Amino acid sequence: MAIEPLYITGLTAVNAMGSGVDAVYKALTRRETGLRRCDFEHAELDTYIGRVDGLESQPVVDALRQYDCRNNRLAQMGLRQDGFEQTVARAREQYGARRIGVFLGTSTSGILETELAYQNRNPNTGALPATLRYDYTQHNFSVVDFVQRYLQLEGPALAISTACSSSAKVFATAHRFLAAGLCDAAVVGGVDSLCLTTLYGFSSLELVSSRPCRPADPERDGISIGEAAGFVLLERARGKQMSAPVALLGYGESSDAYHMSSPHPEGAGAVRAMERALACAGLAPDDIDYINLHGTATPANDLSEDKAVRAVFGASVPCSSTKGWTGHTLGAAGITEAVIGWLCIQHGFVPGSLNTRALDPQITSKIVLRNLRQPVRRVISNSFGFGGNNCSIVLGVTA
Repeated sequence: MAIEPLYITGLTAVNAMGSGVDAVYKALTRRETGLRRCDFEHAELDTYIGRVDGLESQPVVDALRQYDCRNNRLAQMGLRQDGFEQTVARAREQYGARRIGVFLGTSTSGILETELAYQNRNPNTGALPATLRYDYTQHNFSVVDFVQRYLQLEGPALAISTACSSSAKVFATAHRFLAAGLCDAAVVGGVDSLCLTTLYGFSSLELVSSRPCRPADPERDGISIGEAAGFVLLERARGKQMSAPVALLGYGESSDAYHMSSPHPEGAGAVRAMERALACAGLAPDDIDYINLHGTATPANDLSEDKAVRAVFGASVPCSSTKGWTGHTLGAAGITEAVIGWLCIQHGFVPGSLNTRALDPQITSKIVLRNLRQPVRRVISNSFGFGGNNCSIVLGVTA
């Protein structure tokens, strides 16, 4: 039985392509990547990153200055785009501050602050600087606490940290909270900012590329790490301000626990996530017009996901990865690609995988390499994380 749809009545995004959904859409249509050579915090790595400009000069508002860190600055930049603050204020007036939940995904939160603190510890005692504010910066709940206070909300609030599926799983969490009557609307999203832990950590796993990532390409050799923030307001009622209301139609989650950092070679967990998302939405595979792949451009991930997509959809549904534009934004990947899915529906648009020059002959699903203009009513977006934490969400129009 299909779930009750939750309508997207406001949304916003910031990533390496730009600030706001219009900037993201323009970069997609112009096929302009946001990736550039690594220039972050003296990281001596031969790789490309998806960096958001301007964060260094935009501290958080004075009233919340104790939360100031790169991650919360990125969150604030996102909240200030696309009239999102005003949309939430309207919902707050309608439902009350206590009836709006905040559910956000992140993988590293503000760990950069702790990294910098360790670099500046007392050379004699090893003591960390007194200015380090762990609870307000590195703690995973920091960004949720900051966003909730910034938006003046008082409802249920959760941080979800399941690696790269974090900000996809927030959609499922929000739906459960609304279905249980614990809130009437929800702000969902994710924020993950660049830090040395992820840059050097993925490098040590030999998972980063020295070139802009090339999903599904026979010469792909790893990811490009990016940073991003994105937020969506979910409500039961259609948003009058939206020209063509798009809703969360379904979600599917699985945890195959095959390996700490490698996907199941046959995509077993991915299959379950996609099948459950379709069942939750009351849809058949043929009802989907576009699949936004997790598509990280690592050899193992792309092959595994391809097998899963073929098992569920065959080779008829157009699919692509958009990480050639943004990089892999980790805990913010789910929300970033959900916003892109919304854009695809709004504009009748399928983005062809960027930087992919040819298709790996072992990959047999319908990977799109050039942008297409065609009607898109329903999108499934895949987000698969370390440890087999998988989530697929279905977005679409209901009429």
